[in-house]
Amino acid sequence: METRDFLQMLSEGTGVSGYEGRVAGAIKEVWGPYVDEQKVDNLGNLVALKRGEASGRGPKIMLAAHMDEIGLMVTKIEERGFLRFTQVGGVDQRTLLAQEVVVHGKRELPGVIGAKPPHLISPEEAKKSIPMDQLFVDVGLPKNEVAALVEVGDLITVRRPFTPLLGEFAAGKAMDDRAGVAVLYECLRELRRFHHQADVLAVATVQEEVGLKGAITSTYGLQPDLGIALDVGHGDVPGVPEQKTMTLDKGPGLAMGPNIHPKIYESLVKAAQELGISYQIEVAAGPTGTDAWAMQVSRAGVPTGLISIPLRYMHTSVETLSLGDVKKSGKLLAYFIAGVDETFVEGLKWN
Repeated sequence: METRDFLQMLSEGTGVSGYEGRVAGAIKEVWGPYVDEQKVDNLGNLVALKRGEASGRGPKIMLAAHMDEIGLMVTKIEERGFLRFTQVGGVDQRTLLAQEVVVHGKRELPGVIGAKPPHLISPEEAKKSIPMDQLFVDVGLPKNEVAALVEVGDLITVRRPFTPLLGEFAAGKAMDDRAGVAVLYECLRELRRFHHQADVLAVATVQEEVGLKGAITSTYGLQPDLGIALDVGHGDVPGVPEQKTMTLDKGPGLAMGPNIHPKIYESLVKAAQELGISYQIEVAAGPTGTDAWAMQVSRAGVPTGLISIPLRYMHTSVETLSLGDVKKSGKLLAYFIAGVDETFVEGLKWN
């Protein structure tokens, strides 16, 4: 499967934070031919092992990309069958009105998110975005039929097809962070071309959007010698200061800051330069808010790096990226891994 097709499958799949089982199964099947072992741990993280040539004696590198997505959850069934809901993760409520959705009840129900029409609201209301508690899902059924199929606590996801744009750009839901999972796939495929000493532990983590939980538990259990997180960073859009964004199709962002071990950052930069891969510097002056933060502070501490895919419209259903950036990130990561041995790990110690 090509990386583009894999990303499309992931984007259109379902795996809200805490309920990632379906997408984990799909990832496991596609990753299978490129790894030696796979398991799902107690929290639901998918852990894949690709052994190095010094397997069991060499370093252990953990790669982490979260497979969960933001979503919605039913809180009430109204008298006429309308569904009230809340958010799981940081949904941008400004974008919810008029979205097509899927209600994951006893069977999947198509629905739309509605609100009072603009003709029937006050001038004051018209100046504001509609709060989530004033929105509802309409599945087109009366309450008795809805209640037979839907319960409070059922999940709701946005229905959004993967949309190729011009060039290598594409848009869809859950690119945050299924794009990172696609980078891991590209990396695993690319590693077939390299000799590498280190054991590679590729982890599709759960519940990042609700507190980095999967990265916390998986890093603690795996005890890697170093870790690299793959996530998304803010892409360039009008009205946002240039210094807070990265440009799409100009290569991955390589993070630097207190969450990042300086020698890992320097080694990623060197690898990009040797490969001729364009890259961007992502300044992270504090906790990155990614799996890298959880990895770094696990147990006695793990030297950690972060590769970011530039992404526009984060936490909406039209998250937009460049497939070229995904592929470049995977190739860069594989090349970096090929250079990791015991001497490299020893050099990460603070003097």
